[in-house]
Amino acid sequence: MAERWTLGLAWALTPKRIRGVPNIVRLCSRELLAPDFALPDPERALNQPPGLAGIVHDFTLPTLLAAYRRGLYPFAHVAPLKWWSPPQRSVLFFNDFHISNNLRRLLRQRRYSVTFDRDFESVILSCAGRREGRWHLTWITPRIMHVYAEAFDAGQAHSFEVWNTDGKLVAGGYGITTGAAFSFESQFSHASNASKVGMTVLNWHLANWGYHFNDGKLIGPLWRSVGFREIPRREFLSRLAGATRAPGKSGRWQVETDLETVSRWEPKA
Repeated sequence: MAERWTLGLAWALTPKRIRGVPNIVRLCSRELLAPDFALPDPERALNQPPGLAGIVHDFTLPTLLAAYRRGLYPFAHVAPLKWWSPPQRSVLFFNDFHISNNLRRLLRQRRYSVTFDRDFESVILSCAGRREGRWHLTWITPRIMHVYAEAFDAGQAHSFEVWNTDGKLVAGGYGITTGAAFSFESQFSHASNASKVGMTVLNWHLANWGYHFNDGKLIGPLWRSVGFREIPRREFLSRLAGATRAPGKSGRWQVETDLETVSRWEPKA
């Protein structure tokens, strides 16, 4: 915990983020004096830091699912936990998904197998664990783990697992579903490109199950490379409203095809 607080404060005070600290302090002070337990309006999120919408007071499964339906998600390296709704949302529309030739070859080599919902606990623990060559800074605390585990038990959270030929878990990730929207939370990888194998299998299934999009929250180089793009908050909330009214895939998920079939996927077609 001491390590997380130290690194979290250092992260918040970097030149890119320090301008938002005064607004965070003001928001926390206001909430301390007069806490508001209602979910905030995502369209009234602050510009600095971008997307800060409010403080999390009630972090229970019903509130978490209600927040996702409103376009909010929880995040904080150090307390208090906060609701976020960034002005630009990273979204994958499945027709835009890009599979490189190298990834297609890797899918056909049978070096890995992929499952869904087989070992959610190991996946979320690994997502919170140390990453080689990086500082150990994570927002996935035990408090987060418990509520997302509840979501998994309720059939609202799902994981993908990537196994090597020795049966060892080498990559995985998890996310939350609300209707026909999937919100990706985190992933890990202990083998080169193994997480890309799992993500490709996941997106193939989401597309075939009729999901509207995969919400990646914030854009990054990896997301851009596979086809995620940024859309304005208002457009995202409009698309989310339509997706939450559509049916998603209920129950425990299972992989319904082989990696050879996924390797031939042509999303634009």
